[in-house]
Amino acid sequence: MTAPTFEELFRDCQRTAVHLEMRDAYMKSDPAFVDWQAGERLDPAERWADWHAIVTEAASRGVEVRRARVVSTPVSEYIRFEYDVTDGLNIAAGEDVRWLSRRQASGIALPGNDFWLFDSSRVLLNHFDGEGENMEAELTEDPEVVKLCDSAFEAVWARATPHAEFELT
Repeated sequence: MTAPTFEELFRDCQRTAVHLEMRDAYMKSDPAFVDWQAGERLDPAERWADWHAIVTEAASRGVEVRRARVVSTPVSEYIRFEYDVTDGLNIAAGEDVRWLSRRQASGIALPGNDFWLFDSSRVLLNHFDGEGENMEAELTEDPEVVKLCDSAFEAVWARATPHAEFELT
């Protein structure tokens, strides 16, 4: 049996889908990031239409979709890019997004990788190389990994600042 796709994980999700991001840069060769650096105006919902549709559909079914980002401050250029597209992409799709300065995360036990946690039972771990390029995803239902990811996300969420109130420094 093959592992479910990201779209299938969202489609099968019934209650919650939470995402914890902990890197200061991802895929710096991403054409959207390159265009943003060049000053081009982006329509995030159009640029990432497939992703936007997946999240919008889940949110419209009542799935609570939340994203927390742990970032170094002052923030990197890539985080400025993410911040710029968050309203038009994440929030427009139905996500609730919060930001936490890495300085405020020191007392939180964090997993070694970014992840998505679906219905507090399935974790999709995202593996990146040192430059932030996506290497692979790993799906697990290991109870210890699920527990760590759930606990880490909720601890970050409780300390984090809502997107509309977060100030880039």
